[in-house]
Amino acid sequence: MYFLSGWPKRLLCPLGSPAEAPFHVQSDPQRTFFAVLASARLSIWYSRPSVLIVTYKESAKSSSQFGSYKQAEWKPDSTMIAVSTANGYILFFHITSTRGDKYLYEPVYPKGSPQMKGTPHFKEEQCAPALTLEMKKILDLQAPIMSLQSVLDDLLVATSDGLLHLIHWEGMTNGRKAINLCTVPFSVDLQSSRAGSFLGFADVHIRDMEYCATLDGFAVVFNDGKVGFITPVSSRFTAEQLHGVWPQDVVDGTCVAVNNKYRLMAFGCASGSVQVYTIDNTTGAMLLSHKLELTAKQYPDIWNKTGAVKLVRWSPDNSVVIVTWECGGLSLWSVFGAQLICTLGGDFAYRSDGTKKDPLKINSMSWGAEGYHLWVISGFGSQNTEIESEPKSIVKQPGILLFQFIKSVLTVNPCMSNQEQVLLQGEDRLYLNCGEASQTQNPRSSSGLSKPSHEKSSFTDGGFESQGLSTLLGHRHWHVVQISSTYLESNWPIRFSAIDKLGQNIAVVGKFGFAHYSLLTKKWKLFGNITQEQNMIVTGGLAWWNDFIVLACYNISDRQEELRVYLRTSNLDNAFAHVTKAQAETLLLSVFRDMVIVFRADCSICLYSIERKADGPNTTAGIQVLQEVSMSRYIPHPFLVVSVTLTSVSTENGITLKMPQQARDAESIMLNLAGQLIMLQRDRSGPQIREKDPNQRKLLPFCPPVVLAQSVENVWTTCRASKQKRHLLEALWLSCGGAGMKVWLPLFPRDHRKPHSFLSQRIMLPFHINIYPLAVLFEDALVLGAVNDTLLYDCLYTRNSAREQLEVLFPFCVVERTSQIYLHHILRQLLVRNLGEQALLLAQSCSALPYFPHVLELMLHEVLEEEATSREPIPDPLLPTVAKFITEFPLFLQTVVHCARKTEYALWNYLFAAVGNPKDLFEECLMAQDLDTAASYLIILQNMEVPAVSRQHATLLFNTALEQGKWDLCRHMIRFLKAIGSGESETPPSTPTAQEPSSSGGFEFFRNRSISLSQSAENVPASKFSLQKTLSMPSGPSGKRWSKDSDCAENMYIDMMLWRHARHLLEEVRLKDLGCFAAQLGFELISWLCKERARAARVDNFVIALKRLHKDFLWPLPIIPASSISSPFKNGKFRTVGEQLLKSQPADPFLNLEIDAGISNVQRSQSWLSNIGPTHHEVDTASSHGPQMQDAFLSPLSNRGDECSIGSATDLTESSSMVDGDWTVVDENFSTLSLTQSELEHISMELASKGPHKSQVQLRYLLHIFMEAGCLDWCIVIGLILRESSIINQILVIIQTTEVDGEMLQNIKTGLHAVDRWASADCPGYKPFLNIIKPQLQKLSEITEEQVQPDAFQPVTVGKTPEQASPRAEESRGSSGHGSIPQGEVGGSSMVSRKEEDTTRAEEEEPFQDGTYDCSVS
Repeated sequence: MYFLSGWPKRLLCPLGSPAEAPFHVQSDPQRTFFAVLASARLSIWYSRPSVLIVTYKESAKSSSQFGSYKQAEWKPDSTMIAVSTANGYILFFHITSTRGDKYLYEPVYPKGSPQMKGTPHFKEEQCAPALTLEMKKILDLQAPIMSLQSVLDDLLVATSDGLLHLIHWEGMTNGRKAINLCTVPFSVDLQSSRAGSFLGFADVHIRDMEYCATLDGFAVVFNDGKVGFITPVSSRFTAEQLHGVWPQDVVDGTCVAVNNKYRLMAFGCASGSVQVYTIDNTTGAMLLSHKLELTAKQYPDIWNKTGAVKLVRWSPDNSVVIVTWECGGLSLWSVFGAQLICTLGGDFAYRSDGTKKDPLKINSMSWGAEGYHLWVISGFGSQNTEIESEPKSIVKQPGILLFQFIKSVLTVNPCMSNQEQVLLQGEDRLYLNCGEASQTQNPRSSSGLSKPSHEKSSFTDGGFESQGLSTLLGHRHWHVVQISSTYLESNWPIRFSAIDKLGQNIAVVGKFGFAHYSLLTKKWKLFGNITQEQNMIVTGGLAWWNDFIVLACYNISDRQEELRVYLRTSNLDNAFAHVTKAQAETLLLSVFRDMVIVFRADCSICLYSIERKADGPNTTAGIQVLQEVSMSRYIPHPFLVVSVTLTSVSTENGITLKMPQQARDAESIMLNLAGQLIMLQRDRSGPQIREKDPNQRKLLPFCPPVVLAQSVENVWTTCRASKQKRHLLEALWLSCGGAGMKVWLPLFPRDHRKPHSFLSQRIMLPFHINIYPLAVLFEDALVLGAVNDTLLYDCLYTRNSAREQLEVLFPFCVVERTSQIYLHHILRQLLVRNLGEQALLLAQSCSALPYFPHVLELMLHEVLEEEATSREPIPDPLLPTVAKFITEFPLFLQTVVHCARKTEYALWNYLFAAVGNPKDLFEECLMAQDLDTAASYLIILQNMEVPAVSRQHATLLFNTALEQGKWDLCRHMIRFLKAIGSGESETPPSTPTAQEPSSSGGFEFFRNRSISLSQSAENVPASKFSLQKTLSMPSGPSGKRWSKDSDCAENMYIDMMLWRHARHLLEEVRLKDLGCFAAQLGFELISWLCKERARAARVDNFVIALKRLHKDFLWPLPIIPASSISSPFKNGKFRTVGEQLLKSQPADPFLNLEIDAGISNVQRSQSWLSNIGPTHHEVDTASSHGPQMQDAFLSPLSNRGDECSIGSATDLTESSSMVDGDWTVVDENFSTLSLTQSELEHISMELASKGPHKSQVQLRYLLHIFMEAGCLDWCIVIGLILRESSIINQILVIIQTTEVDGEMLQNIKTGLHAVDRWASADCPGYKPFLNIIKPQLQKLSEITEEQVQPDAFQPVTVGKTPEQASPRAEESRGSSGHGSIPQGEVGGSSMVSRKEEDTTRAEEEEPFQDGTYDCSVS
């Protein structure tokens, strides 16, 4: 409602002795002038600008006679002030303005500025007037004066001798006797016997009192703490005609304040609470409405140490009350007790270093115009004790503090409650929450718009809360609009403001006229003719209707009440306005669809229809009276009506089913009468005559009013209709202050069945929310609000130099936007009332909302917390019902587990007793393939069950995750299983006890590096090899894992599962998945393949394996090109290009995946490295054979989304610059060559027969792994796919130099024959390659035949033959390095295959700039 803004300002009083410090401030009825009292001074201040105008100083002689000044009271027309003094005198001062052109302060404009000097009222508005103060009359009442109160034309004075004096403003008693309080009868209510008990003791007197015009009486506080209400029985004000009522239970009253609009009396008590009473209309008794008190929950250290309430003040618009205590501090509350601000906690009470501040003590306070300022005179609290250190302390220079507020537009213009925007109005600016108006038109400019004014720059920007919702949620910034200074100068303060439905136009009303602003053009539109502006006073607020502004105003020159409609797009001029005369002053105005409803000062309600008229070139709106309803029977005083709205809400839902077009009509009038919500419905009981002419709407009369709710501050309803969300759109939302919110919800029969006659068709559901509601988003099930936030800046000042700086004493206040979900409250209330069917309908209509899962979770959590922690047994627990309700939704399993994980362990048994056994829920998750949720249940099982059960479930989940390739989950499961195994502890640690070398140790070293492609082995320091050795201890069934006996069984168990999965993948020829699996989980593929060489790692069917790899790696089957007979690549014409290209091949295998663990393949490589090391001069990093590749392999990438595909784009890391360089060379070379048509065809064929680059890298990586492990049959298959004879040659070399298992040779031989047969029959594209490698195949069969059964294969023995090393060192630079044939060794065959090698090299000359190429030739 009201929010503090910025820092308070300090107004400095003229220097004087501390004895002359001000202690009392009182504003005049118009809140333009403020009277400030010191002990012998009376000063008058002006409100805008806040300046001192005149001071009256009492002479020492008369001051000793009168005593010091105590209180001041203004005459209603602001021409006189009465001041009471300590010795029982009342001094009457006249305020006269020195007429003529004499002003104290005038605005000075630069020359040639367009300010209107000749405008009417210019001087009065712009300048601080020069006034004189003159004491006219002195009245001696001969007893200390306790309270002064202006009542109509008289001044009511209470003295300490128990008398009430009624004094005329001219300072005469008019012969009227003073009333002795002892003669006034008091009773509990006005119905009981007229002669109530009298105040039967002598020294009773009134301590504080205030007159309430709408109740016609006084709220009083007596000196003994009793409180009461005195009312004249008849119009004559004499002792015989007065009667008092009092509540029995208040005995510690200290002060009182009255709210005229809501007829409330707020009594401050010595206990620190404020008790708010109202008068019962029927009996006249005082009823307790609510209490304002701090709770121990919110303010644990101060709630009962505040001291007595010192002052209570209602705001000018009667919507908030401010309270201060003897011990200091301010608190702000809404009418019915919602706390908005309290300065006893948070940054107000503590400095940034955590030390406690003394609360601000307040001697007197008074609200400024429209409630934008609070004038405060602070007491000299303990904050000023250390005067010694600062001679110029605040004590020497007392001041007035001005607290600045911004307030919700609902406080003054309640018709805004049918909008979904939050609009706050400050003294000179507006705060909007609607998303940037230009977002729809121009998204780029929104960043400029969201820059708030200088005051708000301290906001933190929290990103968009929900992009899917309307822009109303937007971000946390307000959109701040500065009000046109030209308009403000002559029309301050702003009284009303309104925003249109789309949130793109705003209108504001000041003292006279109005102005409007477009958020799209960012321009204000003012009256062109200033006289027209100054001639109208807007009375009943204003509202938007489409492009029109509808307002009720008083025409000063014609002395006529009018209803006017202005078009936004035309010039602001009365010539373009549609004017309708009205009978009486309009107090409230609201628009509903195409109707305007107006509430007038004669207590009548008038309905108008409004329609657009194209009147020649000018578009105007026409207004016609539809219906008038007199409410004078029901409304005691027109000022009591807070808001009036038309709604489509009715108690009969049947209407909406039978006649949907009528349902959207204005069905009822909602009237907030001093907090009572009254509903007038249309009377449908009469004969329903079908109109012959449907255009003539004959409106039905209204039924007598019904009271729907009490203590209502705001009402929200919408005129939109939707079949899907009927519950929310046809509901009525009420804000009830401290009691939270209420919703009047319609109940619909399911499937249009006839409703039961005994069932009510609407239900009122109360619920609490944590924010103050300012708008309701109906479909989105959200409440929008605002909340004060504070920022401390005291650290910017040193302690001594600026002890009394306001920036140190007070935090900087900002207003934050906030929102809250309310759906779970409503669902819960429906379930409590056994309306589960309605709850289900409502929930299903909202299930598409992005936060719907959160709603279910909140509901479950709140019910669980309440019931499980309850001390007494609950007779009818709600949790089983809620659990059953949530099972209706697919999110049931997630909701339960999320709720459990956020609840303490002690409550789990209670929860799962209601929702079901966690084991069953876990199995449901597995069946639904929801593995992440299943993993969450596993944590619950681990805490609730014995380790054996959780291991069994973990194994199930682990196997499923392996099968689905959820690698992250697999890693967690491995860790989890190890943790369970370590000591079978009941609550295992969340991380593994021993740091596994496979999971992180060896890998950290390579985590962020990759070797540039030209790096050779000479550059690699020897220490690196040893480092790799130490880091890559095998974490399989050897090494560190077995060091702990307790772990070994567990690790063995995990290894068995991993082995089983690897075997399964190999059996199904899923090499791509196998590569992923090994890379992701750090599985030691090489060591495992060595063991499984003769079993699982055999290739049973070469043809099936070949086909499967083509499919898995998206590798096209080869085709025979037409031009294959003559190819330019056969002669080594492009040798240089080939060399460049091959050097630039980046090596980036499966670790493109999100690798997290293991350098599984490094361990095996050590044997190669140690043998080759010294003699090996040239390592070509493009090679995918040989251990020298290890460094480049290990370049892990950041986590990418799809876990099942192998990596996304190829990661070139540091090699990319090299590659770019190489490509330039290639381009130059290509540009110098002239290619014939057939050559181009050949190149395109070669490109088409290759798969994606990534697949090529992955295949080479796998080739390397199988080569290491000695699975030569797999190497042959990959060689065939890549169609590189060098690979086949290399395998031959290995077969010749080492003893290879005869069975494997036999398998290779038969496999290749099968491939040959298949190629002849089905895939002739393979024949050329098979012909090329025929010599090698013959060689292979020779070896196979002559070989005797050898010993077991030793992969480490490769380097034993001395001839091996030298050719390898001379490996040709141009070769691709997939083991080119050592020349001296293979003799003839190597010479033969030279040309073919060139061919294979040419095959690699595809431009892989963009990572993957998918070519297919039809």
